[in-house]
Amino acid sequence: MRTSVLDGHIEVEFTDNGKGIKAPERIFDPFFTTKEVGKGTGLGLSICYGIVREHGGEISCRNRADAEGAVFTVKLPLVADAPALAKSKGAS
Repeated sequence: MRTSVLDGHIEVEFTDNGKGIKAPERIFDPFFTTKEVGKGTGLGLSICYGIVREHGGEISCRNRADAEGAVFTVKLPLVADAPALAKSKGAS
């Protein structure tokens, strides 16, 4: 895992050493799965994508160029006053 802060955002990068992602360009599509029928809904990463976007961030996935595995990157804006932000969005 690697974290960094740049231009008002925090970026967290998660890396694994597995087989990589078969279709990284589709990984966040709702109902997309590489599992057998009945073994997965394909909603987990789609839900993650929605949560990150709802918070003004970005999430991406790519296969590692230097070794086996994948890299997931989550980038979120830094917020100095979270209660004020929630209030401005109509949260109670």
